[in-house]
Amino acid sequence: MDIKDHIRSIPDFPKPGILFYDISTLLAHADAFSVAMGRLAKAVSRHTPDVLAGIESRGFLVAAPLALKLGLGFVMVRKRGKLPGRTVRHEYALEYGSDVIEIQNDAIVAGQRVVVLDDLLATGGTMGAAVDLFRSVGADVVGAACIIELTFLSGRKNLDVPFTSLVAYDS
Repeated sequence: MDIKDHIRSIPDFPKPGILFYDISTLLAHADAFSVAMGRLAKAVSRHTPDVLAGIESRGFLVAAPLALKLGLGFVMVRKRGKLPGRTVRHEYALEYGSDVIEIQNDAIVAGQRVVVLDDLLATGGTMGAAVDLFRSVGADVVGAACIIELTFLSGRKNLDVPFTSLVAYDS
């Protein structure tokens, strides 16, 4: 099955000039979603993770069902102020300014093997920041994965962990 057949392209979203790759149509097609999760499970399980981490918010739709499929725990990586309780934060640079992501302070035990997931890899900034955040709490980040990779943005170059994507777009 070609996963790309189930990903919708929406021009000029969220602003003019942006082509948005929408996984809603993939999620709505049970067979395609199952195939995507099966392929990601095969790729991710090679790293023998203890925990899967999903980046807010579409990354939750990838990491949570995959964690369930693999019998692993799931950790949410969220924007500042979205998680209850004590959190650990990581500030990272954007093209213009900065942003902050957080995890709950008890989400990871030092030494746990973590794979970070999202729906799409663009520049790699947020994915790289998530890797750094988990390392800051003693995790062993053993890989990262997404459904979609925008290869023309070279985000993979900003990651220092093995990375897998199911489909790639060159423009």
